[in-house]
Amino acid sequence: MRLDIAEHDALIVVDMQNDFMPGGALPVPGADTIVPTLNRYIERFEERALPIFFTRDWHPKTHLSFRQNGGVWPEHCIEGSEGAAFCEGLHIPSDNRFIISKGVSEEFDAYSGFQGTPLAALLNERGTRRLLVCGVATDYCVRHTLLGAENLGFRTLLLEDAVKGVDLHPGDCDAALREMMRKGAILCRYEDIFDR
Repeated sequence: MRLDIAEHDALIVVDMQNDFMPGGALPVPGADTIVPTLNRYIERFEERALPIFFTRDWHPKTHLSFRQNGGVWPEHCIEGSEGAAFCEGLHIPSDNRFIISKGVSEEFDAYSGFQGTPLAALLNERGTRRLLVCGVATDYCVRHTLLGAENLGFRTLLLEDAVKGVDLHPGDCDAALREMMRKGAILCRYEDIFDR
């Protein structure tokens, strides 16, 4: 398969934050290993002056998803904390990039970058039609963000060489991939787009 990046494309980098890296509060196995590949995608989009959106969890300490507040997850990505910062080595361009904070209300959880954020409006303002999605975790926030995009009418490419999942229950990541493809996502890798 050979694909071209076009004028109406955008890159969505999902939740590459310290707390999701190995050693963090809620680590995704191998999440740090995809940073070099992510940077390759980011740099190609930067060269073409195409928009890049970085989503992040940005929770208050009282967030309902935390175990101490009756939720299922350990405390993570507290707004302004080191754990909520983007991970070491991730290239954040100075121009044409947007930071999308989600889960900012204590009473509202958000796995998708579209839930309670201006992401859809920003994409529509720019005439974006197709999203390339990468980051963590395949079976949680990547999945929900991509499915949200499909539900909103965007076409999607899942960058399978630039995602990592939790696989809390064995098979979760494979199931998430199948679901995303059923909804319309195309799986691709760097060489499918840029190496010709």
